[in-house]
Amino acid sequence: MTKSELITKIAEKNPHLMLKDVEKIVDVFFNKIISTLAKGDRIEFRGFGSFYTTVRDPRTAKNPRTGEKVLVGERKIPHFKTGKQLHEKLNPQ
Repeated sequence: MTKSELITKIAEKNPHLMLKDVEKIVDVFFNKIISTLAKGDRIEFRGFGSFYTTVRDPRTAKNPRTGEKVLVGERKIPHFKTGKQLHEKLNPQ
């Protein structure tokens, strides 16, 4: 599902909201997730899952085209871990 499909579905289920208002709500929601992860904080949606970041240490890599060594600095990597309800829904027994 794309962002525009999500906006359309929310607007269909909430006819009292204007489409541009739904777009603003979704934008605020995603921007809040992005800014929270950028600060290094964790976000948890009970039953759905949690978003968090880990820090990848600096390392020396190799340019595959030229073979020269390149220093890659420290990076924050986003991760997602499913919640119990989502995991059970995806993997019924």
